[in-house]
Amino acid sequence: MRARARLLSYSGQVDVAANARNAMKLAEKLKVLGPVNHLPLKTAMLAATKDEWLEEQLRQKSFDVHAKTHSIILLFAEGWPDVQISRHSGWNRYSAQALPLMQDIIRRHYSRQGSIIRAMFAKLLAGKSIDEHFDDHPTFTIGHRIHVPLVTNEQVRFVIDGEDYNLKEGIAYEVSNLDFHYVANPSEEDRVHFIFDYVEDGAAV
Repeated sequence: MRARARLLSYSGQVDVAANARNAMKLAEKLKVLGPVNHLPLKTAMLAATKDEWLEEQLRQKSFDVHAKTHSIILLFAEGWPDVQISRHSGWNRYSAQALPLMQDIIRRHYSRQGSIIRAMFAKLLAGKSIDEHFDDHPTFTIGHRIHVPLVTNEQVRFVIDGEDYNLKEGIAYEVSNLDFHYVANPSEEDRVHFIFDYVEDGAAV
């Protein structure tokens, strides 16, 4: 279930975004933003039912690399240069815990004038992987992709442009998703991250 929430226009940035992949890559493949209070969101997520995880297949159907993942979507952005941001069923269930977390990260690291254009839980199943890819929607050239691991372990590998990382629970990271990257979870435990995309200097959600 989803309802259109708002429309943002980046028509003045089309030419910039089309050529900005290299310019917008992070100098660091992975920027550590630091510890966050993730426990309220983790506790809420752990109560999610199997049906909630399987309710929406938007990412899995749209992107082959996410076929071995499950998602609970709060916000999602589609289209370019007129970007439609839709609120999904996860917004009603989890925004009370997700918004304080996102707002705290934004307040400490970015301009407060901006838009959260995507937000979701992403579960990588035990023993599975996300194949190497880079994220190519134009909005990724103008925004920040933030990961907060909620459930993970020492065996999970996040590889960005050949550099191997193990992201820790309760630490926020900005990820360079314009670089080629893949994730491997050889463990017997599902890995769950909360992910959101933030575009500065837009209309606030």
